[in-house]
Amino acid sequence: MPDVFAFLSFVVVTSFTPGPNNIMAMSNAARHGFRRSVPFTLGVGAGFFAIVGLSIAFTIALYRVIPTIKPVMTVIGAAYILWLAYKTVTSSPHDEARGGESSFLSGLLLQFLNPKAILYGITAASTFIVPYYHAVPVLVGFAAALAAVSLVSTNCWALFGSVFQRFMAQNHRMVGYVMGALLVYCAVSLFI
Repeated sequence: MPDVFAFLSFVVVTSFTPGPNNIMAMSNAARHGFRRSVPFTLGVGAGFFAIVGLSIAFTIALYRVIPTIKPVMTVIGAAYILWLAYKTVTSSPHDEARGGESSFLSGLLLQFLNPKAILYGITAASTFIVPYYHAVPVLVGFAAALAAVSLVSTNCWALFGSVFQRFMAQNHRMVGYVMGALLVYCAVSLFI
């Protein structure tokens, strides 16, 4: 069984830190209002469910084809988590681009072009899910749960809009250090 605290820290920090989904949700809500941004956030959730499902299938296929890939994938996953920690600590609140339209389809399609979502799905699947769980309903449940967290995250960013952006801008160093430290813990716990 994986370290539950490490898994939950990875999920929460990765889901709630600035990225294309959250920045676009916040921007859409600031421009169009929360209600008109809901189709976009629902599209993000649906696309994220697909990405996590595909990541789980990809990881299972790799494990079956190359049984020795698990240690390599763990190292890659840990390296990606450490890179996220570095980016979280060193980024400014204005690093992410804004824009995009507020539609379900744009939110859905963004996931297939979003490297953060794709790497997040592969990292979660290869380090926290597939090595420990094999039943299809459980794997689908993980995909649904991670998509639900993504949906909550994008809706939080949309709901708070400019207020959340202002808080992040005023406290971005402190928030970055806390989130970065949690991500480092996640990476280290993969080897403990």
